[in-house]
Amino acid sequence: MKANRRKRRVMEKVTWMAAVVLLAGLFGGCALPDTENRKDSKEDGLRVICTGFSLYDWTMQIVGDENDAVKVTYLLSNGTDMHSFQPGAKEVAEISSCDVLVYVGGESEKWIDEILANAPDSERKVVRLLDVLEEKLHEEELAEGMQEGHGTEEHSHEETEYDEHVWLSIKNAEKSCEAVKNALCEKDAVNASLYEENYEKYLGELHELDSQYETMMQSAQRKTILFGDRFPFRYLIEDYGIQYYAAFPGCSAETEASFETVAFLAGKMDEENLPAILILENSDDRIAKTILSNTRNSNREILVMNSLQSVNAKEIEEGISYDSVMKENLETLKKALNGVSP
Repeated sequence: MKANRRKRRVMEKVTWMAAVVLLAGLFGGCALPDTENRKDSKEDGLRVICTGFSLYDWTMQIVGDENDAVKVTYLLSNGTDMHSFQPGAKEVAEISSCDVLVYVGGESEKWIDEILANAPDSERKVVRLLDVLEEKLHEEELAEGMQEGHGTEEHSHEETEYDEHVWLSIKNAEKSCEAVKNALCEKDAVNASLYEENYEKYLGELHELDSQYETMMQSAQRKTILFGDRFPFRYLIEDYGIQYYAAFPGCSAETEASFETVAFLAGKMDEENLPAILILENSDDRIAKTILSNTRNSNREILVMNSLQSVNAKEIEEGISYDSVMKENLETLKKALNGVSP
């Protein structure tokens, strides 16, 4: 699976590799082109780039809404999923010239590592979550009954590939926010006390959210959920002792489930007496409906959990936040774990 996925991504990223090479040449003596979000840090404040929405929202919580000394840019604000994002010269320039960069650093963001390797030496602070959370990482998993990609196989000599969806653990969020706060304080000592204050306040909110999940699990009637979809929530469910079955791994590009996968998951729905099947935001429910049609009673609810992978600017304007979505996911889990099976 890993080898095949890497091959696909290499082919898909040809355009950004060309951009990196071009800009690497420019770095030798020419100034970077102006971009919409680029600012002179001496005149207009700190420039911070965040790739995923969760990272952006955490950073905004620490920076504070009234702080004009920092410009925070959400790189994927058009709603593109990080697994399919295609960077252009504009994104290369923004990352290369920013003061603080916050990104996950998994297989889907190898292009950022390439940009940093070709960028000129600078005092940029980089917060790479896979480094921050090194001791908490899980390798990608092909769980029981989960469908493997066509024509893929494991190779023992390949480097370890970690599950990228670290932001879906509230406990990981707490540790990540500390790293973001430290980076901001180092780059902007004048406002360090503000960042410390905002961080402590937001950390309290994350602690409370974590506590709500813990309380939910203490009274949960079940400990198992089933996804008729990709499954990016492994970090979340392992924090609270939830078991899972799913059609595909979190980064899978598969869109059709095999007969064997459907039959296995339908059997688990009946065996575990589950009241609902789960899918991701922006997914259709075809696979979930097919699984349900193969159970003893297809009159089960299809519930949606939000993985925060494709939040757009309009949703941000409407007030979406990491906290609000994780609270919605909490309520969804309550239904899935406590509902009455038909």
